[in-house]
Amino acid sequence: MVPFKVGDMRAQSQALQFFIEQGANVADIDLTQLEADNLIAMEKHRITDDDWNFPNPGDRLTIPLQSADRRESFTLDVTRGAVKLTKGTFQNRARQAIVLLRLDIEGAPHRNPDGVDIPCPHLHIYKEGYGDKWAITAQDLVSNDGSLFSSLTLFMERCNITQPPRVHGGLF
Repeated sequence: MVPFKVGDMRAQSQALQFFIEQGANVADIDLTQLEADNLIAMEKHRITDDDWNFPNPGDRLTIPLQSADRRESFTLDVTRGAVKLTKGTFQNRARQAIVLLRLDIEGAPHRNPDGVDIPCPHLHIYKEGYGDKWAITAQDLVSNDGSLFSSLTLFMERCNITQPPRVHGGLF
């Protein structure tokens, strides 16, 4: 486990590079629960005023974000199912590779480490020692109209993205 002080981007970048050079798996890099909770609660802002198009079925969109003080970087990933138009995954990462929150909609159930199955929609939440292996039910993050685009807005609110990127909805 390699804990990082929140905001110490230079040290985290050097440590990440060292571990990758040594052949370590990025998933082996761990945060304390307090650090993860702080990163989840931290205000996140868009970096640019660029316009982004909600991905077409089968496509993925990756949008860079940053903390309000610009000391932490985050990523918002939006992935659409290729066949089932209502299937999607939204993910908020910190420090390039650490999944803080991931919402799966219309996918397979998830089995938590304790053996309990969680149906879709479910929200993976970072847990120290487990990464994103734990999930909870997340019906409240799926919009009433069934639109993935509308659900993305709810997910961004849950991630505390207070200055969201300008994402425009697609046709499907």
